[in-house]
Amino acid sequence: MNIGTIMAIYFVTWWVTLFMVLPFGVKNADEAGVTVEKGHERGAPVATRLLVKAAINTVLAAVITAGFVWGAHSNLFGI
Repeated sequence: MNIGTIMAIYFVTWWVTLFMVLPFGVKNADEAGVTVEKGHERGAPVATRLLVKAAINTVLAAVITAGFVWGAHSNLFGI
């Protein structure tokens, strides 16, 4: 398996896991007890913490990709 294939697998894995990680720990204004100004959506997240989630997502995608590469090299998937 060449580096381009591994990078492609990592790229796809990163985006798939991003959509799994994004909803974790999100609180809207009602749940957080924050007063909402007129015209603002009450269901919008108070703090998204995108940098923390991106860091967690990067590590998670690397672990999943490493597991896939290991499985491919050990003929676990028959590749």
